[in-house]
Amino acid sequence: ISFNSVDSSLSSLKNCQSYINTGMEIATHVALDLVESFNDVEDVNSMENVMLEYAAMDRELNHYMTAIEETVNQIKREKPENIPDLKYLVNEKFTALESKNTDSDLQKNEKYIYFKDQVKEMRKQYNDNEAIEQIDEDIAVTQSQMNFICPITQMEMKRPVRNKVCGHTYEEDAILKIIQTRKQQKKKVRCPKIGCSHADVKGSDLVPDEALKRAIDSQNKQ
Repeated sequence: ISFNSVDSSLSSLKNCQSYINTGMEIATHVALDLVESFNDVEDVNSMENVMLEYAAMDRELNHYMTAIEETVNQIKREKPENIPDLKYLVNEKFTALESKNTDSDLQKNEKYIYFKDQVKEMRKQYNDNEAIEQIDEDIAVTQSQMNFICPITQMEMKRPVRNKVCGHTYEEDAILKIIQTRKQQKKKVRCPKIGCSHADVKGSDLVPDEALKRAIDSQNKQ
């Protein structure tokens, strides 16, 4: 049995998934723009609903691709004499996967988690700055600048990345260089932030901190 057409379909589905990812990235940027512009909470919440819709689409697409791959692998293993009804087998597996869906699945979507984290950080940046500025403008500037300094380079970050495990931020190039060097030495990387006990920083745990980058850019413009 030739699976060329099936492989072609899977490739198309993966392209669709990349469009969903792009949509989620755009929705995240729009939400951050809204927070930065002090827009209504409802506007930000509407973007969160968009993210959940994208997460549902992503889950459905993943289930369908899984159903196809499992069906193909099953046929390759069993090697039936007659060509089975691929569509029926795929739909059967797909329905079984979809029947296990829960709302909490969507909350676990990686890009949705990133969205929530960045919106929270963005609000924190602006609310903290507002509160501190009411007390003393000099303190506000000092506080912000401390948050903007990379614990590795001791310089203001240009491309900050956040560690999903411990929550600390570093300059992207600086932390990746340490990870690469330690990897060659077959050693683990301890979080460079003083006082942090996290002893195994991985490149896969780092995500761009768009909220912090915007706060740094905003401070520099002022």
